[in-house]
Amino acid sequence: MLKDRIPAIQQALRDESLDGWLFCCFQQADPVSLELLGLAGDHLVTRRCYYLIPAEGTPRKLVHRLEPAMLDHLPGDKSTYLRWEELHTELENLFGGTRRLAAQYSPNNTLPTISRLDAGTAELLRGFGIELVSSGELVQAFAAVWSPNQLESHRRASVHLHHIVLAAFDRVAGILRDGAEADEHSIQQFILEQFDQNGLWTESPPIVGVNAHSADPHYQPGPERTAAITPGDFLLIDLWAKEKPPLSIYADITWCGVCGSEATARQSELFGIAVAARDAAWTLVNDRYPNRDVRGYEVDDATRAVIDNAGFGDFFIHRTGHSIGIQDHGQGANMDNLETHDERRLAAMTGFSIEPGIYLPGDFGVRTEINIALTAEAAEITGAEPQRELLRLLA
Repeated sequence: MLKDRIPAIQQALRDESLDGWLFCCFQQADPVSLELLGLAGDHLVTRRCYYLIPAEGTPRKLVHRLEPAMLDHLPGDKSTYLRWEELHTELENLFGGTRRLAAQYSPNNTLPTISRLDAGTAELLRGFGIELVSSGELVQAFAAVWSPNQLESHRRASVHLHHIVLAAFDRVAGILRDGAEADEHSIQQFILEQFDQNGLWTESPPIVGVNAHSADPHYQPGPERTAAITPGDFLLIDLWAKEKPPLSIYADITWCGVCGSEATARQSELFGIAVAARDAAWTLVNDRYPNRDVRGYEVDDATRAVIDNAGFGDFFIHRTGHSIGIQDHGQGANMDNLETHDERRLAAMTGFSIEPGIYLPGDFGVRTEINIALTAEAAEITGAEPQRELLRLLA
């Protein structure tokens, strides 16, 4: 709970010479603030509300008189407003004495997952003489860090996913050996059934992509959008899920295989490059953590260099990996120097994916995805040994 972490937040603010950390909520505009303030999910935030944690002293909150209890579960002195004129006056009072303020803001929108403060509110705050500072490192420290129990939930989910993905490939193999028909959607539904049987839940269905569909990183089959899986096909399965209790942590993995006895030379070549790129990222993290800082963009650089040097850089069209949390895409550092330049340090008790891919449009695509958890002592690959060779379903 945020209220239990306020002393630690205030110490972090003092360490960074910040006067406070602002949380603004209106509808669903700032998921970071909603999550940290305990307003995510079914809470209906129809009027603007504000929560300020100062570096020293008691937190302050400002809420609309229509929703006066919105922040009552949090400590602090409360003010209310009704008219817009009152709002501006009360905001000026809220920030009295504040000069350097952390907010969900990212200069030049460098980190869009952090850049949630709207331009109008930023203008208003600057009009009060406030210097805005990105809360990126604070968000990672207080929204992305796992508890020991959450770490264990991630480890268990990762083990389940490895069993389920192999069961899915085995199901395809059995169907093909029997001369029956399989398709992407039916295998997707099999995976969802396995999730339920193993006490897992997912915010969106897994990716099951055959041949050219495997070259679409975000392909989703459905009842009216599915391809047959036949002998000789290339098959990619990307699945993510977490345990059902609240605050459980996701796991997210990708495996690939061929529906035959041997992969083609091209398939093996590209998968081997992706494996080498994945291993380069793991080596960087494992060698440097926890004794030296590792930053998200550096992990992406290590991965991307392998694929670039092999001549396939133009076909690796997404970041190397993403933070993992109570949502599949968490609030911590992403392994990214492509879509964004993520300079955040990898922090203890957080986790993330490493998932390089090479996608040949209209042909096929490969991806290999592992999860890395960072304890205070070491980095670990969770779940099972990473995939090193393409599965051969009819060997």
